[in-house]
Amino acid sequence: MSARKAFALRLDPALHDALQRAADADLRSVNAEIEVLLREALARRGVKVGRSETPRRGRPSGTASEGAGDA
Repeated sequence: MSARKAFALRLDPALHDALQRAADADLRSVNAEIEVLLREALARRGVKVGRSETPRRGRPSGTASEGAGDA
């Protein structure tokens, strides 16, 4: 079961397009881009946001040497 909160967010299509471009440039999903932007905005306001203890998705960093077995 996911520990993340899900909710509907209605956006202006132009704003969503801009978010999509920013997310693509950072190799993120739109959802992840929104989360990053919200965290940055809250940090600028001096609001501390903790990180949950849920495991991150994807390959753990530093578990394999760079480029090993690619060929």
